[in-house]
Amino acid sequence: MDLLSIKDPSFLKGMSNKDLEALSQDIRQFLIEKLSVTGGHIGPNLGVVELTIALHKCFDSPKDKIIWDVGHQSYVHKILTGRASEFDTLRQYKGLCGFPKRIESEHDVWETGHSSTSLSAAMGMAIARDLKKENNYVIPVIGDGALTGGMALEALNHIGHEKKDMIVILNDNEMSIAPNVGALHNILGQLRTAGKYQWVKDELEVLLKKVPAVGGKLAATAERIKDSLKYLFVSGMFFEELGFTYLGPIDGHNFEALFENFSYAKKTEGPILLHVITKKGKGFRPAEADTKGTWHGTGPYKMDTGDFVKPTKKQPPAWSSLVSETVRRVARDDERIVAITPAMPVGSKLEGFASEFPERMYDVGIAEQHAATVAAGLATQNMKPFLAIYSTFLQRAYDQVVHDICRQNLNVFIGIDRAGLVGADGETHQGVFDIAFLRHVPNIVLMMPKDENEGQHMVYTALNYDNGPIAMRFPRGNGLGVPLDQELKTIPIGTWEVIKEGYDAAILTFGTTIPMALDAAMRLEKKGISVRVINARFIKPLDGKMLTALFNDNIPLLTIEEAVLQGGFGSAVLEYAQSQGFYHTYIDRMGIPDEFIEHGDVSCLLEEIGLTVDEVVKRISIMAGKKQQRA
Repeated sequence: MDLLSIKDPSFLKGMSNKDLEALSQDIRQFLIEKLSVTGGHIGPNLGVVELTIALHKCFDSPKDKIIWDVGHQSYVHKILTGRASEFDTLRQYKGLCGFPKRIESEHDVWETGHSSTSLSAAMGMAIARDLKKENNYVIPVIGDGALTGGMALEALNHIGHEKKDMIVILNDNEMSIAPNVGALHNILGQLRTAGKYQWVKDELEVLLKKVPAVGGKLAATAERIKDSLKYLFVSGMFFEELGFTYLGPIDGHNFEALFENFSYAKKTEGPILLHVITKKGKGFRPAEADTKGTWHGTGPYKMDTGDFVKPTKKQPPAWSSLVSETVRRVARDDERIVAITPAMPVGSKLEGFASEFPERMYDVGIAEQHAATVAAGLATQNMKPFLAIYSTFLQRAYDQVVHDICRQNLNVFIGIDRAGLVGADGETHQGVFDIAFLRHVPNIVLMMPKDENEGQHMVYTALNYDNGPIAMRFPRGNGLGVPLDQELKTIPIGTWEVIKEGYDAAILTFGTTIPMALDAAMRLEKKGISVRVINARFIKPLDGKMLTALFNDNIPLLTIEEAVLQGGFGSAVLEYAQSQGFYHTYIDRMGIPDEFIEHGDVSCLLEEIGLTVDEVVKRISIMAGKKQQRA
C-alpha cells in the first residue's frame, strides 16, 4: 500500500484481516527504511504496529481519545493519521516530532515525552466527557515499564475508585528502555502465563444460568465460585482488586484476538484493562534479539546487517561513560559507593559498574522519586550513593531532592546527565531547567566541567565530599578528546579558573559554552578588545573572591549558560552583585529564553535562540565600548 497517500485512519474500516496483515508488513518496512537514515525509536514502534492499526480500525479518532504514554511508540499512529510523507524529517530541525504533538494533528490528543502520565490524562478526559454529557471512548496505551511509575499507580487507584468508563491498553513487551524490574513486573509475568481468565469466567456464567433457581444459597455459592476463579486462573488479580475488569493476556500481533477483546471492552461498563503482549522490535531481527535496550532508540543503522553507522574517526569517550567509569574506578577503593538509576542503566552507561559490583547497583525502574529517596536513605547510613539521572527526569524528583536529600543535608552525589540541549528528542527532553530549580535549594553544590579531564576530577571530588549533597551536570554526547590525568584529585569547592587573561571585559561560563567563549575572545582580540574567559565551573557556590575582584576592577561581565536565563547562573551573578553592594558593574546575560525549545540539531537550535559566537562578539563589543566611555 502507498503509505504516503494516507490522509486519515478511516480507510481501515473496510479492510480485511488479510489486508491489515499486508499493511502491517508495509509499515514495518517503511519504518525500518526511514529510521535507518534518521534514527529514532525503532524498537517500540515495530512492536505496536498491529495494536495501533487495530485501535484505529475499532475506534474513531479523534472523537475517541487514543492517548500514548511516553509517546515514543506513536510513529505508526502518525503514519495512519496522514504524516508518512514527513518521516524524512523525523526528529530534525523544523521536522516531524518524535512524540505526539497537538499542533501537528488533531489525532494527537495528549503530548508526552515522560512516562506514566497517560492514565491521569485519560481520567481528566473521562471526567470532562461525563460532565459535558458526551459519548466517546477514552483509550490510554501504557507500557509495562511506565506502569511502575508512581503516578500511574495513583491514577489506577483513582480510576478504579471512580469506576469511570475507560479502556486501558497495557502494552506489555517486558521492557521499557532497559529490561523491566520490580514486583509489579513479576506480577505481569504471572499474568502472561495465566491463560484466558475472562473467557472461563464468562463460560461459567452461561453454565450457571442453565441451572434451575433453587434459592439464594446456590446464587451466593455461584458468586463465590466465580470470584475464586480469578485467583485460580490469574495469580493475585492485581487489576481486578483495583476495580478494573481485566481482559487478557492478548496476543498484540493477532488482529482477530485484538478485535474480539476490543469489542468485548466496548460493551463493558466501568474501567477495563486489556493486557496486550507485544514483541519490541518485531519484524527486524537485530531489534527483536535486543535484551539490553540498545534498539529502543538509535541513530542511523545499516538495514542489511543492523550495524550502527559510526563516525569514521575515533571519538572521545561519551560523557555518560566517563562519569560512570570514574565512579566505578573510585568504587574499587570505597565499598560505600552504590549506584542507583531509574530505568536508565544503558543510557547512563552503568553496565560496567553493574558487572563488577552487582550487589551495589540498583535499577529501580521508572521511579525517579523513589530513586532519589532511596539515595537519601543510603546516605543516612554512611553510604555514598551515586544517583545517575537525566536532567529532564530529575524534574520528576524535585520534591525528593528538596525535602529528603537537601533538607537533611545528606551526602548524595547526583550525576545530571543530558544537561543542556539534547537535540532530536526536543522540548520534553531538553535539560535546561536543572540550574534554575536546584540553585536556590539550600545545602546543594552544583558544578559542571569544561572537559572530560576536569569531569573525572569532579566525580572524584563529589565522591569524597562529606558536607552534603553535590551534583554534577554533564552534556549528551562525547567529550572533547583531551588527555586524561592518571591520578584523580579533588577540586576545591566553589573555585573558578581563568583560562584566558584579558582586561576589557570578562566572560563567565562553564561546560559546553566554554569553546564558544574562547572562539569569541580570539575574534575580539583581533579587534583590539581584550577578553578574560573564566571557567565558572561551580554554579553554586559562586567563587565570591573572584567575583569581588572583578567588581572592584569594574570589568564588564557577560554570563553564558546553555540553560534557562530565569533563575539561572547569570541571575546568581546579578544577585551576588546586589548583595555585595556593587550596583554599577555592567552585567549582561546569555542563555535559553523563556520558551520551550523544540527538536533539532543542537547547532541549529543555538543559532535560532542567538546563543552563538557572533552574538557574544556583538555583546562584548558593546560592553567594551561603554567601559571606554565611562573611563
